[in-house]
Amino acid sequence: MATATKKECIKAFVNALREKNAAVFLGAGFSKSAGFVDWKDLMRETALELGLDVDQETDLIGIAQYHINERLGNRSIINQLLIEHFVKDVDVTPNHKILAELPIATYWTTNYDDLIERSLKDAGKTPDVKRISENICITVPKRDAVIYKMHGDISLPNDAILTKEDYETYELNRGAYSIVLQADLVSKTFIFIGFSFEDPNLIYILGRIKNLLGTRNTRNHYCFFKKEAASSRPDILRKQELRLKDLNRYGISAILIDDYPEITKTLNAVSSLYKRSQVFISGAAEVFDDFGTREQAISLIHNLSKTIVSMGNKIISGFGYQVGSAVINGALEYIMTTKYRKLDEYLKLMPFPQLNSGDNIGLTETEKVAKKIERNSHYRDLMISEAGIAIFMFGNKVIGGAPTPILSNGMYNEFLIAKARGLKPIPVGATGYMAKKIWDEVVGDFEIYFNNDLEIKNWFDIIGSNSYSELEIINAVYSIIEKLNKINDDH
Repeated sequence: MATATKKECIKAFVNALREKNAAVFLGAGFSKSAGFVDWKDLMRETALELGLDVDQETDLIGIAQYHINERLGNRSIINQLLIEHFVKDVDVTPNHKILAELPIATYWTTNYDDLIERSLKDAGKTPDVKRISENICITVPKRDAVIYKMHGDISLPNDAILTKEDYETYELNRGAYSIVLQADLVSKTFIFIGFSFEDPNLIYILGRIKNLLGTRNTRNHYCFFKKEAASSRPDILRKQELRLKDLNRYGISAILIDDYPEITKTLNAVSSLYKRSQVFISGAAEVFDDFGTREQAISLIHNLSKTIVSMGNKIISGFGYQVGSAVINGALEYIMTTKYRKLDEYLKLMPFPQLNSGDNIGLTETEKVAKKIERNSHYRDLMISEAGIAIFMFGNKVIGGAPTPILSNGMYNEFLIAKARGLKPIPVGATGYMAKKIWDEVVGDFEIYFNNDLEIKNWFDIIGSNSYSELEIINAVYSIIEKLNKINDDH
């Protein structure tokens, strides 16, 4: 097929993320919104000096070569041009941020800028940047992602790939990149972003990929391609059609978009759908009277957690009082029955600090309380940021031996953070207390959260009432999670 739908791309890439074989290949267009130039604008001034019109030229790499030829091989001016255009204090783009938060371990780029590595560092990750071939055999300890800069880096302008001669000697000087790229194209699913068929980089890269693979039996890859307007000349429309078909020779299906913001929307959809396989469970309780006996409550938590991990999901929990232990036991009961026992892929526990220590010494009690609230808020945001679904259960505490428990403000804060981050909330109102308050709030704004989905609404009615059995409540939560992990029409 010459083209693929955004749904197909989202589904394939999310599966690749879950299977840990997702990769991206980023071109000049990906950084352009940050304020950097594409190849044509980079060569504009140089072309003018040569007496050429860059907008009429198709061999833009030739312009760089002509410039150096005119200066008897001296590329100092071209190097300075790179520095002027790519050494800038700019912010990373939303698209960079989205990718950096995803578990993508492999980045390929023809860009000279440092936005990829900066975005990864901002996301708390350690990038291993391969700027030159010699870097490829050296591994940065505890790296989270590898960045292969095929055309060099602005920190080494003299080694940047710019001219025809650079491309002609590429295999000699940078052949290690080709070897690694070949392996990645065979074993990983790529999304190409920021490329255009007017970009000379892509022409060379696609030819290199074709030579490397030497077969049509390749993995499916995807790229974004701006659709020509329907009012365009017939020959322009036909040329785009032929170009898209030609991409298939390289195992690449084009995703046609009307405008570039659709890329951000699609990447957000990828992020949202991927994160929905990671479920945050918020819950703490000193009493369970609204639901039933303590044994009944623990059974519900235990079996619900077991069901969630059996679906292939990962549970994230702050280890709330009495609830956290039941979550762990339920998850472990399933995990220990399987041969695949990597606990960190099923369960992530982030218990709150219980003691004041360190730089709390010397603070007044009021200052300590304020600092604890700030710390816990940041900690909650860190936990919730990795998830796409948030389940709320119980939520109460007893202060000073009072006969009546109060609702958990911490749980409500977690709900607000989840709401701000776009998580899908599943408050089990049947458990009472703060969970019931959140259930009431979500049902009151049901269209905002679930677009008035009638199936989900029916399941919400079940989880909101303790007149249903444990199994019925668990099955309703299971059904909601299962539906949320499917691609809907909004994608």
